[in-house]
Parts: sequence; structure tokens; C-alpha cells
Amino acid sequence: MTRHRGFGGRTSDSESVSKVVDDVHTGEQYHKFILASPRDRVVRDRFQKMALDLLPAGADVLDFGAGTGIDAKAYAASGHPTFVYEPAEAMREYLLQYCRDEIARGTLIAVASPLTCKVQAVTANFAVLNHFADHALLFEELSQVVHQGGFVLANMLNPYYLGDARYGWWRANVMNLVRRGHYAIVSESSIHRFAPRVVVRAAAPYFRLERLIPRGFGWATDLYMFLLFRRI
Repeated sequence: MTRHRGFGGRTSDSESVSKVVDDVHTGEQYHKFILASPRDRVVRDRFQKMALDLLPAGADVLDFGAGTGIDAKAYAASGHPTFVYEPAEAMREYLLQYCRDEIARGTLIAVASPLTCKVQAVTANFAVLNHFADHALLFEELSQVVHQGGFVLANMLNPYYLGDARYGWWRANVMNLVRRGHYAIVSESSIHRFAPRVVVRAAAPYFRLERLIPRGFGWATDLYMFLLFRRI
């Protein structure tokens, strides 16, 4: 997978399922796999609750890297007009099937480019942003999508997660993380890990960090981190 500059394709939603996504051939297989994971269900529920609590009633949202539409379906069911952007063909095909009722009602709209919509919020769940080598151009483009005062909520892989310390690639990149705040894992899925400060710097001057979860001991124990950016 090539490095991204701005809006582009990706092959999976998180490093924890990257190998599975590489091996499966349909969006349905991925959909069933991700729903069968107890850990991922808990993370998804937390992310959806946070997004829905932040959204004003009836506000529209863009699900960026929507996968098979699991989050998007929940947003639409809660009364939010929902745009979905998913560049991976297999995922997009199953999304159109899984969300066909919402699409027919016009509560969910698939877009070929995020730049074609203007919304109150953008959500990016399960490490979508970890497939970008640099986020500066991405946030510049998202600034054209999000209304002033709106937000971007991203779920990214936590580079400090000690559960990965058993892997050689994690130990080999500890100093890269400390010195540069970024490193890439050589794999078909091209996963990048970022210290929060690097993403915050890339988001400026269009967005400011409003919330970072977890804090404290959670940095060592949680695989994912939630970053909430407010449009300036």
C-alpha cells in the first residue's frame, strides 16, 4: 500500500484485523469478523457513544473510511443525516447492501469524495488515520468539510500500548517514537504509528485538540486512543 497524501484508499480499519482483511475477499467476511470480536465491539460502542453525545440533534456527519457501514447505520438510526466515504471496493459493495434501507430513505448517502459534502462532524473509527503517512494535507482538506465549531473524532492505534512490546517491531521503534513521534511498520497494510503530539501538530492551524482518551495508565493498557479535534 502506498503512502497517502490527502484523501485516498486503504486496506483495513485497524492493525488488529489487517492480516484478516488481506486474506479475505469480500466485505461480508470482514463485516462478520469485526462484529465477532468482543474487544472491537466494546471499542466501537464507546466510539459511537462519544460521537453521538457530541453531535447536536439532527446534525449531519461524514463517516470517513466507513468500512461496511456499521457506525454509519447507527448514526443514521439516531437521526443524523450520514455521508459515507469508503474507497475500498469490497467494503463499499457490502456497505451498499448492509445500509440499503437507509440509502433508499435518503438518510445515508455514499460519496465518491469527502470534499463533496459539508458536515458538522467527521468520524474515523478503527485506525483509519493510521494508514496515512502524514496528516497535514488530510486535515487541511477536512477543514473544507467540517463547519466552524464542528469536530473530527478519530480512533487511532495507541503507539504506547505495552501489549505490543512482545513484538520485535515495537521494540525496534521505541526510540523512533521518542525522538520523532512516528514510525511505520513494514507490511502490506502500511500501518503508521503516531504520538498524539504529531497528529495535533498536523491538525493545526485548522483544528485544535479538545480531548484525548485515554490518559495516565491507560496509555499502557489500551490498544486504541480517541482524539477529538474541534474546527477553529
